[in-house]
Order: sequence, then structure tokens, then C-alpha cells
Amino acid sequence: MPNDTINNAIKKASTSNENYEEITYEGYGPNGVAIIVEAATDNKNRTAADVRHVFDKAGGNLGTTGCVSYMFNKKGVLIIEKESCNIEEDDLMMQALEAGAEDFQSEEEIYQIITTPQDFTQVREALEEKGLEFLEAEIQMVPTTTVKLDESGKEKMERLLEKLEELDDVSNIYHNWEEE
Repeated sequence: MPNDTINNAIKKASTSNENYEEITYEGYGPNGVAIIVEAATDNKNRTAADVRHVFDKAGGNLGTTGCVSYMFNKKGVLIIEKESCNIEEDDLMMQALEAGAEDFQSEEEIYQIITTPQDFTQVREALEEKGLEFLEAEIQMVPTTTVKLDESGKEKMERLLEKLEELDDVSNIYHNWEEE
């Protein structure tokens, strides 16, 4: 790509006063996997067409607002790597719950702490004061049920997620596929 093209794009972006809108798309992937796509765009029509095209090409279909969101709950998710944690599991669980966490799960290599969106900051700050570092700390859409896929479905789902991630306007993708 020529330098002039790059420089012009940078100038346009830095002097632009375009308004970006957050928009959420909902749909189904292979075998009925529920998918929520969050995007920030300056052109809703372009983004909707791009997202619809990816769903169609990957064997899914874009739905209407609310068609899958009822299968998700908005939660604060804090993930701590066990190796880097200097606190015993029981002590960490008690500290998280005392700070306002809803749930604490110990998996193979990580601890996962779930909060309400309202308590997320309070719990994160309380644990940060104890010197803990997070692999992930964000508000997410957590599925209430999950769907298992066969090999063919897994390949289609991976392709769909990959293509959605390639779209410039897409900021987050949530799904209820139970990845193993």
C-alpha cells in the first residue's frame, strides 16, 4: 500500500468528527448456537450488511433483537491465573465473596470470579488491593445454557467466529458454544 494512502487515512481519522454508534446484532450459528455481536460503527447499514453476509456464508442466520439475548446474563468476569496467584484458593474465594462476588469457580489453570455488573468495580478493586493481577477483567454476556457441537459444527463455528472477528466494526462476540 502506498505511503500517501496510509497518510491520507491517518489524516482523515485524526481530523474526523464522525459519531460512532454502538449496535448489537443477534443470531444463530451452526446447530443453533446463539451468538451476540457488539459493534461500534459510523455506518449502520454497512455494518449490518457485513454481519449478515458473514452469518449467511458460515451457515448461520442473523435474527431480530432479543432472539438470543434472553439466553445470556450480563456479568462481571474476573479471571486469575493460578500460577501467578499468591493466595490460597479458599482464602481467595472468601475474599472475593466478601467483596461482593456472586460466584467463584476453580478450573484447571484459572480461578473465575463472577459478579453483577454493579459490583464488578468494587470486587476488582478489592482484589487488586490484595496484589492480584487478572488475565481478564470485564463485563461480558455469559450464556445460561451451552450447546455442544460435532466436528463439522465446530469447524463451521470457528470459521463464523473468525470471519466476524475480521470485521473492523465488531468489538465483542459472545456465544453459547461449549468449547472443550
